[in-house]
Amino acid sequence: MSAHTESRFEAEVYGSRLERAAQLVRAAHLDALLITPGPDLEYLIGSRAQSFERLTCLVVPASGETPSVVVPKLEAAGLADSAADALGVQLVDWVDGVNPYQTVKATLNAGARVAVADNMPALHLLPIADVLNALPVSATPVLRELRMRKDASEIEALRRAGAAIDRVHARVGEWLQAGRTEEEVADDIAAAIVEEGHTKPEFVIVGSGPNGAIPHHEHSDRVIESGDIVVVDIGGPVAPGYNSDSTRTYAVGAPDPEIAERIAILEQAQAAAVASVRPGVTAESVDAAARNVLVRAGFGDAFIHRTGHGIGLSVHEEPYIVAGNDIVLEPGMAFSIEPGIYFPGEWGARIEDIVIVTEDGCESVNKRPHGLTAL
Repeated sequence: MSAHTESRFEAEVYGSRLERAAQLVRAAHLDALLITPGPDLEYLIGSRAQSFERLTCLVVPASGETPSVVVPKLEAAGLADSAADALGVQLVDWVDGVNPYQTVKATLNAGARVAVADNMPALHLLPIADVLNALPVSATPVLRELRMRKDASEIEALRRAGAAIDRVHARVGEWLQAGRTEEEVADDIAAAIVEEGHTKPEFVIVGSGPNGAIPHHEHSDRVIESGDIVVVDIGGPVAPGYNSDSTRTYAVGAPDPEIAERIAILEQAQAAAVASVRPGVTAESVDAAARNVLVRAGFGDAFIHRTGHGIGLSVHEEPYIVAGNDIVLEPGMAFSIEPGIYFPGEWGARIEDIVIVTEDGCESVNKRPHGLTAL
């Protein structure tokens, strides 16, 4: 990747994505795709434009015609770092006093059937529906097909993200010590996330003792004590925006043998789920592989969430590894495998890797030891 495109892939990558998007829109018997700022816009043209009260909207026609971006003139410069210019995407700017929703309509054929990204704000969705005299449909089926299977460029970015967060986990012993607060440890980890190659920390969970039994606990002023079990779940994006997400469980001092035994069973559950991943199996079967180990050990009720979630430009995206999801796994799909066990008021534990489905199994981008690590 050249220096001037560090924030995105080469333009050809986005050109292929736009072509595929148009094909999928046609297959869905729609006429156009409307995308406002967010991960879908970043995926399609490499733009990190932000969403304000003024409308910015990428219009992708099903006909294969050149896409256009309707953008406020005062914010048009924000597209400079995207691939829009290199792709020949038409810039349609507007100024205050002009109705931008009518401008979007003008890019479409009369009676066009359009789909919108699921993160389009109602602030924009409702006026678009009004000028089109029809409620757009969800673009989720189209966007899911686009983003769920990672291409070679995305896989390389996910590998770099996984290696970077592994380097942070390798240093946790520098900061996770009795007498320090969760917040102090989290601050040090956040700084290390950037030091080790991320553009920013996206989230830092340091759940010690009873806080470890709260899966989405972040960090608090609780003082870490000797003997605590501590869940450390951390991640962030690397250029050009692909995320890491990895959890390991630590013991401050010598762990209670019974707790260590339970976490060893959790390690078996996580390994069983990873081993089950291959093309042709369903997402729910991977969830079942982890869950069955814990149920047999009597810990089924302690596993209170799905086994995993897709990852890429968003920390949580398709496919979701959960009971009831019969989607068939295919090469290029990337997701977390993160079973956990939680005992409210006492302690919790979680083990998480990001895996990428290969032609005959899966590749884990995280290489750190999985078992309980005593510090």
